[in-house]
Amino acid sequence: MLRPLALFGGTFDPVHLGHLRAVWEAAEILQAEVKLMPARLPPHRPPPVASAPQRLAMLRAVLVGQGRLGLDTRELDREGPSWSVDSLLEVRREVGFQRPLVLLLGSDAFVGLPSWHRWRQLFELAHLGVLARPGATLQFCEELENEIAARHRNDASALLRQPWGGVLTIPITALDISATRIRTMLQAGQEPRFLLPDALLADPQLLEVYRHREAIC
Repeated sequence: MLRPLALFGGTFDPVHLGHLRAVWEAAEILQAEVKLMPARLPPHRPPPVASAPQRLAMLRAVLVGQGRLGLDTRELDREGPSWSVDSLLEVRREVGFQRPLVLLLGSDAFVGLPSWHRWRQLFELAHLGVLARPGATLQFCEELENEIAARHRNDASALLRQPWGGVLTIPITALDISATRIRTMLQAGQEPRFLLPDALLADPQLLEVYRHREAIC
């Protein structure tokens, strides 16, 4: 079987240990190559505080020396809203239709999936890996429940027998870390140690954008 490829999108504004621990655990469970895919213009949330080049610099610094976690910049390179379905279409054309492809997303994002652009087409391109804290109870609308009823898989091996179309809940360590809180701490002159990767704390210039009051508004 071809090694799975998993994609984890987000603004990464800034990237923090909650992001990295979640995708690392997903990589181990799926035995997958995982790529972080920063969004240029996220359709479902306010624009990022840091610019695309600034967020890219932070991600590059954090991922130095990583063999399992990588970076996919296609959404930063593409104009307009960063629709996940467009990104998956591009990836499918690049990797072919035999390699298992997994779109990783948090449980909150998964619950809101019916509001996404062409959301049903996602299942024709990739599996969905739902990153959930242990004991979390997810409440789905009827539309989503009907769509995923036959797609649930009990483990990674069952999911990855096919290249796309399944849904797997992936338990992750419950790290209550918020990018919003980190930005607020930086603006207040506090040091978010043990919330951010050391690579960001070691280079103050990478975080300078968040130290201005107007950046938190």
